[in-house]
Parts: sequence; C-alpha cells; structure tokens
Amino acid sequence: MSLTTIRSPPSLEDYTPLSEHQAQTPSSFFDHKPILHYHGIATKCWLSRSQLGKLTFFPADLSSAPTPPESEALSASGPESSSQSSDDTPVEQKLDVFVNSQNLTLFSPQAECGLTIPYQQISIHAIQKISPEKKYSSVYLQLELAEGGSEEDFETVELTLIPQPKEGEEGEIVGERKPKTETERLFEAISECSNLNPDPVQDGDEEDDDEDGGAQIIFEGEAVEGFSGVFAGARDGGLPPAMPGSSGWITAENVHEYFDEEGNWIGEGEEGGGGWVLSEQLGGGAGTVHRMEEDEGEQVNGQEGGDNNKRPKKE
Repeated sequence: MSLTTIRSPPSLEDYTPLSEHQAQTPSSFFDHKPILHYHGIATKCWLSRSQLGKLTFFPADLSSAPTPPESEALSASGPESSSQSSDDTPVEQKLDVFVNSQNLTLFSPQAECGLTIPYQQISIHAIQKISPEKKYSSVYLQLELAEGGSEEDFETVELTLIPQPKEGEEGEIVGERKPKTETERLFEAISECSNLNPDPVQDGDEEDDDEDGGAQIIFEGEAVEGFSGVFAGARDGGLPPAMPGSSGWITAENVHEYFDEEGNWIGEGEEGGGGWVLSEQLGGGAGTVHRMEEDEGEQVNGQEGGDNNKRPKKE
C-alpha cells in the first residue's frame, strides 16, 4: 500500500455517513461503501517550502503564503521570526478532507488533484498548537512516502491541517462539557479509522520475536510416531511432562506405558501397605493399586448386617 494520486474529486455519494451506518444493520459486511467518519471543506493545509514537490497538490513552484487568522501565530514571536530560514516557512493549500474507513483522502480543487493515503502510511498524527501564545490548534500528520525500504531510503513529509471552525464553535459551554472543536473531530476520526486499519504483520516478524526471546512454549520428550502432539513418557517410567491443557492425564492411548495387562503399575515407585504407590512427583495416593486379598472378608452391599452392610471406609 502506498499513496495514490487521484484526478477526480470525491463525492459524498461514494460514502456511507457514519450516523447512517450506526443506525442500521448492513446487508453485507463485505460489499458496502466506505464509512465516512469526517468531511471537511476548504481545510487549510500547510507544508514546509523545503518539502514542495513531494506531494501532487504541492507543486515545487507553489508560493501561496498562509492566510489569517492562523498565520498571525507564525509572527507572534516578533523580530525573532526574521531569523527563520525561508525553506522552513510554510506554504498553504486548501483541501477537501474525507476521513473514511478505508483511507484518508485529501483533494485540492485548485490543483485539481489529490491523494488517497492508507492509514498504515500515517506514522504520526497529533493535535498541536500553532503557537503557545495563540488559541489556534491544528492536526499534525507525518506521512511515509513509500512502503518499506531501507532506513536510508526512508522519506517522510509533514502536513499541518487546520479545519475551518463551525459557527458557534467557540460559543458557550453546553452543560458541564465544552463542545468539541473541528480540530478535535478531525483528530478523533483519523484515530478511529487508524484503529480499523492496523499495520499488517510483515514476513519474518514472528521469527524475529522468537530470536529476541519472545513468548514460547517448549515441550519436552520425544513425539510418538503417528500421533500429532503426543509425547512419550519418561524413560524411568514416570509420567510425560505435562502439556498445556493435558494436566498429565493417562489416556487410552498411553495407558500401556504405565500399567501392565493385569492393571499393575509398571513405573518406579515405593511399595507401601496395600500396593505400589507412586513417588512424590505425582502426589500422595496417585497410581495406588489394591490387591484382591485386601478386600476379602469385608461386608458388601446386599449382605445382612445392618450398618455393617456399608463398606468400611479405608483409612
């Protein structure tokens, strides 16, 4: 994805307004118009003279100076401003702004051309004050002119967008909250649409994460041939290392590794009263096998003896 030049002005009919989109359920999530989050007309756009010619609507011979009242902030510092390099002074172009769910579209009626900018190419966007002494604010954009490339070829361009304030924008506070300015609406729309278009995962990113010590799951033991995700038990007869979600259970597929045909535990352990008991690795009582001789003579259900009919609880 990269910046694309357009020659025809966008139309509002090409988009679905955000309010309309939120008020209805779309018939399809794939075949629909882009959602228009913000539309601004005659938005002032400033660019440094040193970057002229990099964008299609800022030709190298453009000489239009910034206009009032925001331009007054540029000379607010008085005589010190005369020391500013002529290459750093901005030029102005008025643009129609379309912030939609697919891209940011800027079009200049005067230059009769514009750009569609993928949100992945907007490396920085922020609200900035044109001058600390002035109340004028703007949206700062840093655009990447090309996708990828080496650091030496990395080139950016910086834009300052100044939306036209709506009538009454600086009016009285409504309730406990001051109404949002056009600058805030533009910034929030770009932020929302940027979140809808995250940067794609580049090839090799996952490998880099592993090499840099990223989160990994390592399984011990040898895989059992013919089974996916099944690992053989330890050579000493113990249980295989527990895997996420397995809890070390003995299943029908691996029961032969731990019990013989008569049901006796074949792993290493300590012989205690009543059979073989696993070592402390599995916890007390795990894998205990009782001999039939131990149960002879005990009362079972169905025999006489009142309370003695109940099988005595083994201590």
